[in-house]
Amino acid sequence: MRRAAVSTGEDSELIPRIRQGDLAAFEALYDKYKGQVYRTALAIARDQSAAEDILQECFVRVYAHIDKIDVSRPLSPWLHRIAVNLSYNWVTKRKRWVPLLGEVIDQFVGDRHSSPEHILEREELQRIIQEAVHSLSFAQRVVIVLFHLNGFNLEEIAYVLDCPVGTVKSRLYYGRQNLRRKLGADKRLSAGLAYEFP
Repeated sequence: MRRAAVSTGEDSELIPRIRQGDLAAFEALYDKYKGQVYRTALAIARDQSAAEDILQECFVRVYAHIDKIDVSRPLSPWLHRIAVNLSYNWVTKRKRWVPLLGEVIDQFVGDRHSSPEHILEREELQRIIQEAVHSLSFAQRVVIVLFHLNGFNLEEIAYVLDCPVGTVKSRLYYGRQNLRRKLGADKRLSAGLAYEFP
């Protein structure tokens, strides 16, 4: 699932207003990005309370550094950079990481509100995929989440993770290879699911 390009137009109007103390503009910025940031934090930390804390801390930092934000550049990659760093710190302290890949699973088993059989199938697939992604290195897991769940391109991920694009490509390639191998080896999965990570 690819993400639509982020428009900087609205941000470039909101940020100067926030700098002047306009709380309504800050609330509008928060409303625009809170879903993306929360989903990233939840996918990495796999803890709703931690994801909520990370979301709040992200926007505390936005407000604290509002004068330094370059309005000519998209805000989303910078926000995700903060979210990934905070999530990494949370995971490192707690030594836990279980990814959220419900959207990928939904593509194969359909609506979670369908028949009881589909609900059970979806839960089982989610568990299998969580185990597979959990087995990846942290670096590969984060790239998989940013690329497949949030739809960032390679350059954006490189910015978020503060590393070269070549490093992102390598992590994405090996992460996909490892997922394909692990998911393809599980007889309970259809052949197609293992190749969702081409």
